[in-house]
Amino acid sequence: MVINPLHARNLLSAVSYVGSYHRAKGRRLVGFFAGMYYAGLRPGEAVAVAATDCTLPTTGWARLVVNRALPQVGKKWTDSGRQHDDRGLKNRPPGDTRVVPRPRHLVAIWRESIYIFGVAEDGRLFFNEPGGIVGTTYYRVWEEARALALPPQWIPTPLAARPYDLRHSVLSTWLCSGADPAEVAQRAGNSVEVLLNRYAKCLYDRQSFTNKRIEHLLTAYDSPTREEE
Repeated sequence: MVINPLHARNLLSAVSYVGSYHRAKGRRLVGFFAGMYYAGLRPGEAVAVAATDCTLPTTGWARLVVNRALPQVGKKWTDSGRQHDDRGLKNRPPGDTRVVPRPRHLVAIWRESIYIFGVAEDGRLFFNEPGGIVGTTYYRVWEEARALALPPQWIPTPLAARPYDLRHSVLSTWLCSGADPAEVAQRAGNSVEVLLNRYAKCLYDRQSFTNKRIEHLLTAYDSPTREEE
């Protein structure tokens, strides 16, 4: 079971309330988490997104070219001695890219983020207060946002327990919308087999939507009334 779009919007809104308004600990990360949800990005990919990788039109869908990841692996595991490793895309040859269409919801959030915070010196959209690469502190922000957005009885459950679950949720949402699994796999950077085995989850409260669809189909085959005859 994964969160539905309404839960996602509530969680993203809650992220903006984490930390003081002046320090903007949470507000700086709204676009980061939104990229994981609306574009299905992995955390390391969302950290690495730069202004030159995307278009930001005022209306409609836009395009994002995902070309690298900056996962935090620790200084002793990187050649540079830095906390983050600069890598190519997972399961892709070096230098390969993938194109991800972005809905207007994400475009608006990213435009607002750039308007308020600008971009880092190297063009990255999301960065910490000193201008550095977003680290694993975003986990703590997510925990606080989750406590603000979800009902108390849901807090101990696995529902949206990790930031990565945003990716699980949106890929499942795309599949539930009837999107072609091959297209969803392309956007996600996975094979169709991995997509269906790992990410095809049921959306919370999806049962009621499914019931309506089934009822609509059954009603279409009901015997016509006299007035319809």
